[in-house]
Amino acid sequence: MDYLKLENQACFPVYALSRVLTAHYKPILDGIDLTYPQYLVMLVLWEHQQLSVKEIGEKLLLDSGTLTPLLKKLEGKKLIARIRSKEDERVVNISLTKIGASLKEKAISVPESFKCSLGLTLEEMGSLRDSINIILERTKKNNQ
Repeated sequence: MDYLKLENQACFPVYALSRVLTAHYKPILDGIDLTYPQYLVMLVLWEHQQLSVKEIGEKLLLDSGTLTPLLKKLEGKKLIARIRSKEDERVVNISLTKIGASLKEKAISVPESFKCSLGLTLEEMGSLRDSINIILERTKKNNQ
């Protein structure tokens, strides 16, 4: 087997699929005025209401250099508030504003719209997610 052929690379289909999936989200997320990375931040905050920048980064596997501009944009849209911790000024906590919390209602249809745009069944989506999560967990363990 020629390991240097593109068709033999495991990473390329994952990379290509990531781009395709993100492109499928774009028209759906345009309806709620969010980019895909902003949507991920909002998902985490809708689930937890308030987290530190570090905690959001850990959940989304993003460093603060990537996360900070996203948070500034969301703050500019009045969806989140950034509040420096009184106990430790190095810690910045992120919480939803009323506008950010209410956006969740508009976002309810996003997962179904996304699934339909791909033509996948619920079972296929779950299988894809589970397979990817297995690989992510293994790579996390190997990097610790």
